[in-house]
Amino acid sequence: MELFFQQNMWVILLLAFWVIPWKGYALWLAAKKDHKWWFVILLIVNTLAILDIIYIFAIGRKENPKIEN
Repeated sequence: MELFFQQNMWVILLLAFWVIPWKGYALWLAAKKDHKWWFVILLIVNTLAILDIIYIFAIGRKENPKIEN
């Protein structure tokens, strides 16, 4: 496996260019919405951006109900 990555460094670069923007946006959205546990989970767990995309489109897009006085 190590030999594969040494010979195909472009795979690592491609994965990095895919994961970094998704992870960055998901972390930013979780911090903005004060979702502390989601922030920690997204920071620690690496699922090749699958969990990040799910958070962005399913959890992070939900609007908080506005409280009117």
